[in-house]
Parts: sequence; C-alpha cells; structure tokens
Amino acid sequence: MHNVVLEARHINKEFHDPVTVQVLSDITFSVRGGEFVSVIGKSGCGKSTLLYILSTMDTDYDGELLIDNERMTGRTDLELARIRNEKIGFVFQFHYLLNEFTVLRNVMLPGMKLGKYSEQEVEHRAMERLKMLGIGHLADKMAYRISGGEKQRVAIARALINDPLILMGDEPTGNLDSHNSELVFEIFKELTDVHNHTLLIVTHDQSFAERSGRIIEMEDGRIIRH
Repeated sequence: MHNVVLEARHINKEFHDPVTVQVLSDITFSVRGGEFVSVIGKSGCGKSTLLYILSTMDTDYDGELLIDNERMTGRTDLELARIRNEKIGFVFQFHYLLNEFTVLRNVMLPGMKLGKYSEQEVEHRAMERLKMLGIGHLADKMAYRISGGEKQRVAIARALINDPLILMGDEPTGNLDSHNSELVFEIFKELTDVHNHTLLIVTHDQSFAERSGRIIEMEDGRIIRH
C-alpha cells in the first residue's frame, strides 16, 4: 500500500462577512501516493476553498491538515511557503505564465526559488519535463507567443519542476476547449499511471472526474462521498 501523502482531519471553515457562514463542515479524508483524485460539486459548494486550505495557502480554519505525515497547522508563513514550493505543485484555471520570460524560464522559476539544484541542473530538469509533456520544441519561445492549450501544459511542467509530493489543480481544464481538456486529462492520467504522481484536482467536468481514479463529491461544504 502507498503511504498517505495528505490527510484532512475534521476541517471546518467559516466566512464572516458580515454574518458568519459555515463554508466547510467536518471535512475528513486522506489521499495516498499515486492516487488520481477528483473533487466535484456544484459551484459554491466549497471545493475551491477546501483546495486553498489543503495547499496551505489559507490557514484560517479549524481542524488538522497533514502533508507527508507532518502537521501544517500552526506553522509560520515562511515554513508554509517552503513546504508549498517543495511538496506541492499547483495548476490553476489560468496558467499565470510570465510573458516577459521564455517557456523554459517560466518552468525553471520554482526550481530556482527552491535553491536545491544549480541553475544548470534546474534547466535540465525543466527541459525534461517539457519533453515529457510533448512541448520541448517550445522551450525558447516567449510565453505570450504560444496557444492557450500549450500554456496550460507549460503550467503543468512548471508545477512538476520540484518533483512535488502532490499535484493540485483548481479547474485546470476550465478555460480550455474540449480538445485541449482531453490533452490535459491524458497528461494527468499518464502522470499517475506511468510516473506514479499523486493528483488532487478540483473540477466541474463530470466526465473528467469519472475517468479519474477516485471522486470526492461535495455539497454545501460537506463531503457526501469519497
């Protein structure tokens, strides 16, 4: 059996604006290494809020979050930033590439920030990931000169540069046409099947979710199946 890489224990979250609203209620589940998990649910059910907590970007909640069997609660912003950069890859609905840099440089940035490898080694690793995703030929192009589907693949390569423990996605196909959505799904499938990566993807795309390894369904801030 694979180890548990992420565990949520009785997570609750409230928004106070101006009245108090319970956004997440008693969220408890775990994700094992090598799993491809989709989180689904209607808009406003709390799935993106949950993802921001699980990725350590939101620390204002009750309950416990463990990543790699280490408790995240009560850590400093600096510690959390380091953990995020080292252990979590993140793919958003929008790619957030920096237009003034080449594709290769965009992929390298989190690797440079981590400071674990030399610049040469980071460049080599970035190139490997671009090739793995079938976009090695775009390495020297400026980020603004490639298509939307290509940009999302570059964003996935960037998320993989530090060999994260878990790759998280917030509607990563939400902005893509059906052809590019399918491409991204195939990439995710290969990442788990071939490379044994762990994926936790928030999506409203039912067919995407059904073809992933496991579905966590949310409704009104609660998990109704996992």
